[in-house]
Amino acid sequence: MVMLNVVADKLQFEPMTVRLGAVVSGVDLRETLDQEIVDQISDALVKYKVLFFRNQDITRAQHLAFGRRFGELEIHPLTQHKEGFKTQNVDPEIMVVESTAKSQITADEWHSDVTWRKDPSLGSILRCIISPRVGGDTLWADMEAAYEGLDDDTKAEIEDLTAMHDWKPFRQAMYAQPGTEELVKELKAKFPPSEHPIVRTHPVSGRKALYVNNPFTTNIKGKTREESMKLLTKLYRTASTPDYQVRFRWEPGSIAFWDNRSTQHYAVGDFFPEHRLLERVTVAGDRPF
Repeated sequence: MVMLNVVADKLQFEPMTVRLGAVVSGVDLRETLDQEIVDQISDALVKYKVLFFRNQDITRAQHLAFGRRFGELEIHPLTQHKEGFKTQNVDPEIMVVESTAKSQITADEWHSDVTWRKDPSLGSILRCIISPRVGGDTLWADMEAAYEGLDDDTKAEIEDLTAMHDWKPFRQAMYAQPGTEELVKELKAKFPPSEHPIVRTHPVSGRKALYVNNPFTTNIKGKTREESMKLLTKLYRTASTPDYQVRFRWEPGSIAFWDNRSTQHYAVGDFFPEHRLLERVTVAGDRPF
């Protein structure tokens, strides 16, 4: 039996799993959406954590306009310097994510976006322009479910702990490009490591979620390196639990809008040397608590 949740005369959400992911229908993102529809999408984002739209043939301007209905759009301060994330001839709020046979780009590690910022993003809206013939799916993990699945002793251990987050993977990529030393120095001063709670409380729902990820979380404050890595490794693995995941197959005109406060995602790199082109806008967020 298909679960269908009708929240307006035409706007519908079809869940993909019991609690994570829903396909949205009954909306044309080329149109200017009224506030009621925007509010319903916002509420559904908190509930389902990632929303999927099909057959949305929108322009860059429409992509930007849709994103701005949910808040200020942020400009990623680092990826424009990374090979494969070139933003010439596009608005700075748009991140171009393109993989070709000559330049293979993917994010094949479980992560939440820009957790190294003091105020990480609320969420991202990623649209597909060119999809590979095979492969190239993206997965999302429900980090609220990951927290709930922990044993009571681990929950008690991490309740009041904080962890440090850093943009080290981007630095490594930038160092590989000649002449970037001064730029890296400047960005390190502008974006020092950030401290966030390991257990984050969602500002809308009040639900708790794990908020550490392997690429950007470096250590737990107040613990030795060995103690940090032992506990963090245990927490990182929770995102790999299939019961907490939803998987999405990209097609041109597909859009995914995810809540960065309660999910992690993983871009599967099983499509090389196929061509994949996606563009992303990111809604600015607030400081985790």
